[in-house]
Amino acid sequence: MSLSVSRRLAAVTAVAVAGLLAATSPAALAAPTAPAAEAHAAAAPTPPDIPLANVKAHLSQFSSIAAANGGNRAHGRSGYKASIDYVKAKLDAAGFTTTLQTFTSSGATGYNLIADWPGGDPNAVLMSGSHLDSVTAGAGINDNGSGSAAVLETALAVSRAGLQPTKHLRFGWWGAEELGLVGSKYYVNSLPAAEKAKISGYLNFDMIGSPNPGYFVYDDDPTIEQTFKNYYAGLGIPTEIETEGDGRSDHAPFKSAGVPVGGLFSGADYTKTAAQAQKWGGTSGQAFDRCYHASCDTTANINDTALDRNADAIAYAVWNLGAATPVPPGKSFENTSDVNIPDSPAAAVTSPITVSGVTGNAPATTKVDVNIVHTYRGDLVINLIAPDGTAYLLKNSDSDSADNVIATYTVNASSEVANGVWKLQVKDVGAQDVGYINSWKITF
Repeated sequence: MSLSVSRRLAAVTAVAVAGLLAATSPAALAAPTAPAAEAHAAAAPTPPDIPLANVKAHLSQFSSIAAANGGNRAHGRSGYKASIDYVKAKLDAAGFTTTLQTFTSSGATGYNLIADWPGGDPNAVLMSGSHLDSVTAGAGINDNGSGSAAVLETALAVSRAGLQPTKHLRFGWWGAEELGLVGSKYYVNSLPAAEKAKISGYLNFDMIGSPNPGYFVYDDDPTIEQTFKNYYAGLGIPTEIETEGDGRSDHAPFKSAGVPVGGLFSGADYTKTAAQAQKWGGTSGQAFDRCYHASCDTTANINDTALDRNADAIAYAVWNLGAATPVPPGKSFENTSDVNIPDSPAAAVTSPITVSGVTGNAPATTKVDVNIVHTYRGDLVINLIAPDGTAYLLKNSDSDSADNVIATYTVNASSEVANGVWKLQVKDVGAQDVGYINSWKITF
């Protein structure tokens, strides 16, 4: 990860959800449903389990390359070119179309590697990437062999599965990130405007195996953010919004060009708090990665559990964002009247919608779009109340420090008669925050 861009100290307000997400099954009266896609999205093919052993084998290769080339894989050094050659050979053998892009920085030739998987909509490109260079101090196994190896193994999994995505899949490995995002900036700036417009999303993975890990999700694009949150919700692992590396890695040039971006991060030289250690394990009072930009960033500087989970999350996102099949939406009903949400300990409030003209029961994939303006969404408990009074928990209170709830949830309401009065019920369970239900919609 580059140090060239200043850190952001506060989370960004969530914005409207758009694009494709995969639905996952909810549970009534027990757990939050996984926020799902807009009403036009169908489930994607089942994502694979990315073998940890394969990812670690790539890391071993990067380590060996560094050892044979002066101890690092930095821009302008032979270890970086050998790393690019290793990744390219794997992708060429797997059936990707690869392009080696050259640029000049600090008087040395740099390289970006781009790999395209055949098929998919050429006007809707889902791109995943990571920087491949290290600092000169060491081999850079967590920073950023971890992201590079996991993206490589995900690309190889695409090949093994013979995936036929709906979007065109593209993968990138960037040079000279440690000198100020040079390679990714060069790539983005070299794209014609029409080609930039075709990139529907860029997913960035920089340091995903930190030895004292956290589970951080970029909050730049709500659709991509929610996709990763869905994955971790399925594991029962809480996440936090990523702020330490915001703007400091290769998603920044894409975001500046108007491309929706997202990604994962396991922490660098920030210190893990006691609350984070209670949430994720590890050691409070220590950096997430005590070997950040140091010679000790070796294969011993990796947490296998974090690397395994994050690698699987990459595949989950690529499959769900890149291979979901659009289907026609069902019938929708909406309430756009504002309803004030009183501060705790006041009672819950409801917003009703009367549904009529729908035959039979609600579907197992009933969609609930929620738009709530609030100063601290972590205090909010949100339920969908069926006409017979059954409650379906959409969102529980949590430690999410951002504001607003703008999301789509999927509810298995197949035991409910569709017609009748449905209600969105919201309760503020923590003091000193204000807000209101702006609107909500239910789609059958």
